[in-house]
Amino acid sequence: MNTHKNARLTPHGRALLVRRVVDEGLRPEEVAQAQGVSVRTVYKWVRRYRQEGEAGLQNRSSRPRRCPHAVPAEVREQVLERRQQRQTYRQIAERLGIGHSTVARLLEREGLNRLSALTPARPVNRYEHDAPGDLLHLDIKKLGRFERPGHRVTGDRQQNTRGAGWEYVHIAIDDHSRVAFGTRYPDETGWSACYALLEAVRYYRNLGIRFTRVLTDNGGCYKSKPFRRLCRRLGLKRKRTRPYTPRTNGKAERFIQTALREWAYARSYISSEERGRHLPAWLHQYNWHRPHASLDYRPPVSRLRLSVNNLVGLHN
Repeated sequence: MNTHKNARLTPHGRALLVRRVVDEGLRPEEVAQAQGVSVRTVYKWVRRYRQEGEAGLQNRSSRPRRCPHAVPAEVREQVLERRQQRQTYRQIAERLGIGHSTVARLLEREGLNRLSALTPARPVNRYEHDAPGDLLHLDIKKLGRFERPGHRVTGDRQQNTRGAGWEYVHIAIDDHSRVAFGTRYPDETGWSACYALLEAVRYYRNLGIRFTRVLTDNGGCYKSKPFRRLCRRLGLKRKRTRPYTPRTNGKAERFIQTALREWAYARSYISSEERGRHLPAWLHQYNWHRPHASLDYRPPVSRLRLSVNNLVGLHN
């Protein structure tokens, strides 16, 4: 129990008070005047010490031993049982004849005030392949194009770039090392996905990584015939995530969040073209210098075990 900030006596002060009376033989009036408390307080702590010893000088809870108006245990169990049946506060209060606020207080204390708490959270299924190149995650992020800063910077929502359209960032990330790559295209067609995959494969081959499998969502570009033919030519086994289950491709989803926070929305760009030109520099920072929490706060490239002779040539 915490001691009140204006308390005159702490357990140490009470022990000093008792020692002055019991051991040193001072009168209670003198001790009370010296420590700034009443004579009655001195007698109280001396009595507790003689009855309970050192334990009697500790703080005690002010909670009453019994509360006549407390909700009976049987009623509390019924409240929890009805809540497990997904009944609302009003339904529980009307069925049991207790107040709405009482039901709310009991359920909040038990952590059942929200219906989402009744459904157990899905267990986290984290996976990681053993070596670089075992699996390549692919995904696409749609970003709006602009020719001048928008309302995020200027604060003026009437000033915008009408008809600027969209651009699509095709991203790739290695499952084991988390080394990422990204390119921009004006659409998300099957041919754009093919060009993006070819650029990604070339980038990773420069780092000594050759992939055997690729994981995508169920987007039309990844189900197109050109993309399927390209995967066969590259010797890549295609895998797709379960529909409406983005956590299966969680590494790509998490990388997109990081890219938006640290690249796309991290600073004020004059135009979307300037934002796009800054992407390679940010990717280099992400792969070579940015600490990654899942890698013991080391950059992703640290998992590639690159040769010292090639390190300077690759780091540009």
